[in-house]
Amino acid sequence: MKNIAVIGSGTMGNGIAHTFAQFGYNVAMIDISQPALDKAIATISKNLDRIVAKGTITEAEKAQTLKNITTYTAIADGVKNADLVVEAATENVEIKLNIFRELDKICPPHTILASNTSSISITKIGAVTKRADKVIGMHFMNPVPVMRLIEVIRGFSTSDAVTTLIMETAKKLNKIPTEVNDYPGFVANKILMPMINEAIITLHEGTAGVEEIDTVMKLGMAHPMGPLQLADFIGLDVCLSILKVLQDGYGNPKYAPCPLLVNMVTAGHLGVKSGQGFYSWGHGTKDLVVADSFKKKEMA
Repeated sequence: MKNIAVIGSGTMGNGIAHTFAQFGYNVAMIDISQPALDKAIATISKNLDRIVAKGTITEAEKAQTLKNITTYTAIADGVKNADLVVEAATENVEIKLNIFRELDKICPPHTILASNTSSISITKIGAVTKRADKVIGMHFMNPVPVMRLIEVIRGFSTSDAVTTLIMETAKKLNKIPTEVNDYPGFVANKILMPMINEAIITLHEGTAGVEEIDTVMKLGMAHPMGPLQLADFIGLDVCLSILKVLQDGYGNPKYAPCPLLVNMVTAGHLGVKSGQGFYSWGHGTKDLVVADSFKKKEMA
C-alpha cells in the first residue's frame, strides 16, 4: 500500500494527508474547491514548520512531505491509482453514501475504501458499494498529526485481511490503532458526546457557568480541556449530528441533545469554525474568552 487518496481538505482531511505524506506515502488530496486545497497546503506547511522548529524533522523532510502531496479537484483523477481512499467529508450520511457510491464505481478493484466518520455506520456505508468487504472506518483524532489514536471500525462485512492491513498501516503512521465494532458512535463518541451534552445541560439548567464547568472537569478530572471548550473545537454542529446518530441508533432518550445546543447550532454559533460558541474565538490571543451570551450578568 503506497498510494493514498484523501477526500476532503478541511481540518481532518489536511491532517490525514499531512500524516500519510510525512511517512512517505504518495498522497492525492481531493476537494471540489481549489482555494480550499490551497488553504490546506498552507496549513500543512505551517504545521510542518512547527515540527521543524521543535527539531523533530528537518527542512528537507518538510519539503519532501509537501512534495508527496498532489491536489485534485476531480475525484476520478485523484483516486485512479489509489490503494486506499480515506473519506474525510462532512459528517452527513447522504453526502458520505453518495461519495462511496461514486468511489466504488471509479476506484480500481483492489482499492480499500475507508471513512473517517466519527459516528456513521460503516455497515451502512459498505452496503451501497459492491466491495463491502473492503470498506472500513479509520476514525482519526484531531489534531491528526499529533493525536496517536485511530479507531478502526470494521463493518459487518469487512474482511479480516482488510482489517489487519489497516491496523498495520496505522502503526506505520506511528499511531495506535484500536479495533472496535460498528455500533452508533463507536467507542470514543458513544462516551464523549453524552459527557459534552451533560455539560451543556448543566450550563442550560444554571448549575454553573462556562468557565466553572470547564474548570471542574480540567482540575477535578484531569482533562486537558474542558467539555465546553472541546465542543467548540469539535464544532457544535458536529456534536449535534453525532448525538442525533446516537439517539436514532439506540432509541434511548439519554442521547437527546440539549435544547441549548440545538438553538446554538440553529443560530450559527458553531464554535471555533464560526468564531462564536461557548467561547469567543478569533480575538487574537490564546486566552479563553467566554462568549457574550454566557457572560455572567452584573448583579443589580
